[in-house]
Amino acid sequence: MAKIIPEISVFFPTYNEEGNVENVILNTKKVLEEVAQKWEILVINDGSTDKTSEILNRVTGSDQRIRVITHNPNKGYGASLKSGFYNSKYSWIAFIDSDGQFDFSEITNFWDKKLESNSDLIIGYYKKRRVSLAKRVTSKLWEYLVFMLFGLKVRDIDCGFKLISKKVIDEIPKLESERGAFISSELLIKAKKRGFKIVEIPVTHYPRLKGEGTGRNLNVIIKSFTDLLRLWKKLR
Repeated sequence: MAKIIPEISVFFPTYNEEGNVENVILNTKKVLEEVAQKWEILVINDGSTDKTSEILNRVTGSDQRIRVITHNPNKGYGASLKSGFYNSKYSWIAFIDSDGQFDFSEITNFWDKKLESNSDLIIGYYKKRRVSLAKRVTSKLWEYLVFMLFGLKVRDIDCGFKLISKKVIDEIPKLESERGAFISSELLIKAKKRGFKIVEIPVTHYPRLKGEGTGRNLNVIIKSFTDLLRLWKKLR
């Protein structure tokens, strides 16, 4: 396979993923060695309390292209994405969830879309989302609210597979969201307001085989709505 990507940083927000994170790292590394000329992997260990830290110490080994950034204590999904964005060194940044529900080899589709459209953000949307009906409904309600307040219309704001030019992160106002799940919305809203081009691409979503997600925790939902309204007031 041709090394079509000149350079890329890839990071995984990770919390209590002892059953998934090793395979995600090894599979991603294998793909990067085939398609990227220069690359790095960052694992954002967000205060995991299971065996995630032990696994990361073993898997990363002496490969200096793989780094672990540890939050202690847990800070939330937004804080994990911020650590990934602001510690990535290459001109293109991708991230995927560390739960094993994505196939990173689809990054070549993202790169082809980037070349075809000359876009700054290439964001995934699920071909078929492998979650409960309740999660799908609440996601659509959230996207409708974001559209009403900010005029941002995309198929899936929170899909955990995105490819972003580092200049977007460098030039938009600093991301603020931490505890809630508002971070992806904040990123896209600020990028759109600054005039960066956003395109979408379908991605495959696989069932979670091990562990449980935390994104629908009530406190996370409340914090997300608080962050949404705070940004709306700021940008009015």
